[in-house]
Formats: sequence, structure tokens, C-alpha cells
Amino acid sequence: MSDLSGRRVAVIGAGIVGTCTAWYLRERGFEVDVLERRDGVALETSWGNAGVIAPGYVTPWAAPGMPRKVLSYLFAAEAPVLFRPVPSVALARWIARWLHECELGRYRLNKARMQRLAFHSRDALHALRARLGIDDGRRQGYLQLLRSERDVAMSGPARALLEESGVPHRLLDADAARALEPALARGVPLAGALWLPEDESASCPDFAQALAAAAHTAGVRFVFGCTVRRIVVERGRVLGVLADGAHEATAPERDAPAPGLAPAQPGELRRYSAVVVAGAVDALPLLAAHGIHLPIWPVKGYSTTLPLADGDAGPRHAMIDEAYKVAITPFPGRIRVAGTAELGSRALVPRPAALRTLVKVGRDWFPDAARWQDASCWVGARPMTPDGPALLGATPIDGLYVNMGHGSTGWAMAAGAGQVVADVVAGRRPEIDLDGLTLERLR
Repeated sequence: MSDLSGRRVAVIGAGIVGTCTAWYLRERGFEVDVLERRDGVALETSWGNAGVIAPGYVTPWAAPGMPRKVLSYLFAAEAPVLFRPVPSVALARWIARWLHECELGRYRLNKARMQRLAFHSRDALHALRARLGIDDGRRQGYLQLLRSERDVAMSGPARALLEESGVPHRLLDADAARALEPALARGVPLAGALWLPEDESASCPDFAQALAAAAHTAGVRFVFGCTVRRIVVERGRVLGVLADGAHEATAPERDAPAPGLAPAQPGELRRYSAVVVAGAVDALPLLAAHGIHLPIWPVKGYSTTLPLADGDAGPRHAMIDEAYKVAITPFPGRIRVAGTAELGSRALVPRPAALRTLVKVGRDWFPDAARWQDASCWVGARPMTPDGPALLGATPIDGLYVNMGHGSTGWAMAAGAGQVVADVVAGRRPEIDLDGLTLERLR
């Protein structure tokens, strides 16, 4: 596709994945429009995520023993996984594929595929930060809190995989963990912690908005309030998209998108030489209309973000409570608690049980850091494949590409995935092996 250089490419979706894709496409000489139905950058799944970039911790949700765990959580008051089945053939098929991928050999293969992209993405993210001078509140290190000796013992296989992958880590006893993170409450049982010094945390929307501003300066056009109705294909090749309702931001700032384009007429054809679908699950019908059926389901995730109490510095590092699979992340002046995976209904309705779990974990470890009684719940749909790795690159239709299915790891994967897909569109050889990361694995 090198003949596309200097011609128009549409990226559908202005989350962190779409924004990174647009940046790298522009770097490779394309004229790029980002088509986004919302009024700004990173306002959906990218907005309320945990903010953790932990390549060493990236792992598929499909893992040995996971089906049994999901069933055991069905009647728990606080649980890391909520299963709320709904009548859906697509969901039933997704679960069947997920169960197949929980076998140990499949898990190890899928984890290796995810980590290959995650480590590449971390390097790409660091390069972007340094080049553009982006301040997204980055903090170094990631701490996995182990409440019980059973949690310590169960971390053994994960530590063995970290060792096998050459990921720096250290198992700490309770005293060493509290020395590293002195703000941890003393009244909570703590058997130990796993310390990953090379992992990190940062604000995903802050980075996305800064990158979008830089991309806009470089010539990328962000078209907000734009709903893509159809990808137009003729004789097996992309012609463009049918879209309506649009305005262009003079600068892609979340709070003040300035109108610049007249509203598109319903069904107006916008011509593009290539289209990259980097949206969430609502973009799947655009592909299905052309016979491309991706096994992606919206596994809902929850978070709450509160200002730090006066005089409270909060935690020094991002961490995860292993028992509840809840992350606690410090940002400047605020603390975010994120977790709970809900499989079932597509409706983005906050669940009181999910908020109870987040508040319990946050209050357990940092009881005075925030007014936990004031917590409110954010919910977002993580577009997840049943086996874990995302789906990147070309489709059977000439000029149509995807960058989808990152699940809960979109922030960790976005820079690398955007670079890889831009290389594929440009006809370049990507910097990493894409085996197991493309649509080929669905055959």
C-alpha cells in the first residue's frame, strides 16, 4: 500500500488507540482524518481506565482456573468478576471460544503474543513522550499487593513466567512492601507484594489529548460529532465512508471543540483511500456489513476517581490488590481505583456491587486519602477478544484495516499498535512479528 503515501486515510475512533494510529499515519506521509462521534478525544473507554502500563503484568483474561473463579464469584458481595448472562448468540459464541482459550498451552501462547506488543508499545510510548515533551503524570513502578499467604503461593506461576520472560521483579515481604509504600494502612492483612520496577502508570486521557494536539499541529484533522454509518466498498476496495453530523476542532481539546466544518448531510460520502477502524464495539457492524465478523465483546470495567484529601499525598506508586483485581493509581491531586470485569449486558449501567468493591479496596488501603463516601462510578466497555490479543492490520478488503480488541490493555498497547498498523497501511515491515496479532489467527 505504499502508493497511498500523501493520500487520505480515515481513522474511525479518537480513543487512545485511534489517536496513536493517526499520529503514526501522519508521520508516514498520509493525510489523516479522525472521525469521532463524541465531542473530543479519549472520552469513552480511554477516559476512566486504571492508567497502568505494565507489560510484565499483561495477561489474557482466558487463563487456567478462570472459569471456576468466575462461578465462585456469582454470589459474592465484593467480586473482581461479575457474570450477568443475557440472551445472545454472539455472547454464547464468545464464551465458548473463551473457555477453549483457558487451557494452559493456549494461555501461554496468548500471553506471549500480548507481551510482544506490550513491550514494543512501551518503547514507542517513551519515545513519543520524549520527542513531544508530554507530561501525563507518569510514575515509575507497579506493586502487586498479596493479602494472604495463599495469594503469595498463587503468584508463583506468574513469577515463573516473569522470570522466563526476563521481566525484572522482586517478591517483597510485608515490611519491605510497606517501606516501599509507607501510606499503606497498617490494619489490613498483608503477606507480601510483587514489585515490578520497570512498569509504570500515567493518565491515558492526558496523554491522548496532548498527542492529539501535536497531531493536529502536524496536519491531522479531527472531525468530532461524526457518526460513520457505513464503510463504502466497491469491487473489493474501500472508496470511503458514509457519515453524518460533523464539526472540526481547530484544536482537539476535550473541553472546547470549535466548529469548523458545516454539518455533513446524512449519508454524505467522504472519499478515502484507506480506512482504519479503531473504534470500540459499536464499530463492529461497520465491518460485519462486509462479512468481517470479529469475536469482540464489551467486557465492562469500572472506576472511581476522587480528589485527595487536604494534606494527603496518596500512594507513591500504582498498585493492584491481587485478591480483588482492583488497581489503585495516583494522579496529581487525585486517586483512581479501577477494576471489576463484568461480562454480560452491553448496557453501560453502573452496578452498585462494582462500586462497593472499588470503595472497599480503596478504603482498606488508604482510608484517609479521599472521601470514599462521595465516590461515584464510571463504567466503560472494554472491547475484548476471547483469547486476549488484539486484532491488527489488514482485512480481506483492500484498503480496510483494523486496530481493535485491546480489552483492558488499550493504554498499554496503544502506541505500539498504532505504529504497527500505520506501518502495515504504508506497506512497511512492522518492527515486531505480527504472528498471532492479525485476522489470520481467526481462520
